[in-house]
Amino acid sequence: MTDDLGDIIQYYDSHKEAEDQRLERHRLEHELTWRYFNKYLPPEGSILEIGAATGRYTVDLAKKGHPVTAVDMSVALLNECRKRVAEAGLNEKVQFVLADARDLGQVIPEKFDVVLLMGPLYHLVVEADRKLALKQAHDRLRERGMLFSSFISRFGILGELMRNTPEWIENQAEVRSVLAEGKDPGDHPHGGFRGYFARTHEAIALHEGAGFETVVLAGVEPGISADDESYNRLEGRQRELWLDLLYEVSTEPSIVGASRHLLYVGRKRNA
Repeated sequence: MTDDLGDIIQYYDSHKEAEDQRLERHRLEHELTWRYFNKYLPPEGSILEIGAATGRYTVDLAKKGHPVTAVDMSVALLNECRKRVAEAGLNEKVQFVLADARDLGQVIPEKFDVVLLMGPLYHLVVEADRKLALKQAHDRLRERGMLFSSFISRFGILGELMRNTPEWIENQAEVRSVLAEGKDPGDHPHGGFRGYFARTHEAIALHEGAGFETVVLAGVEPGISADDESYNRLEGRQRELWLDLLYEVSTEPSIVGASRHLLYVGRKRNA
């Protein structure tokens, strides 16, 4: 492990409420991700969820009958996950492990049918660490097991930055570093949200280099940029029809990178 993620742990320990509400704000991301889960998850099988956070996916996966091992490096987030699982009466379905995605030595059992890596790759700004996290995931998958992972899109975040922190554009050194390298400059002070922002082609290459066959790479907020509210206020049949359409176009190459979040679905290659 080449990067100290203590600042990231501290960030999530002190922002657990915001993290818990994130998928309420970003409902299209949540609902489109579930479309892909429903299409590619096996009907049965164990799931290793690396980066389980407060358990928004954990509970629903356990309700579908999957035994889930929920892993996170934030004590505060993992405690919230425990609470949510207990409230749902699913304690027998879920195990909890406090661990870094780059070192899963504490995880038992050693092989799973599915691995979710839905967040850790956001924060591994060093390429060697991203490769290490994917190796850990690969090693814990059974042959032909499925992997779901997510990235923040390098260019898809621009709409959100313009909307929420328009002053960002004035720090041209940071702007140029993000566009060229996908991260803040090396001398940027740690603290707050520190992440890595990927391009679509490198997400595919990274996984295939780690031993996965690409099934699909999708943008899970296609066509809306930072406009969550317009989707969130849809109801009933209109909402379902818009979700159908946005799912249909979510793999269109010309739109994938414009989504804030990318979802990679792959399968472990035969040895």
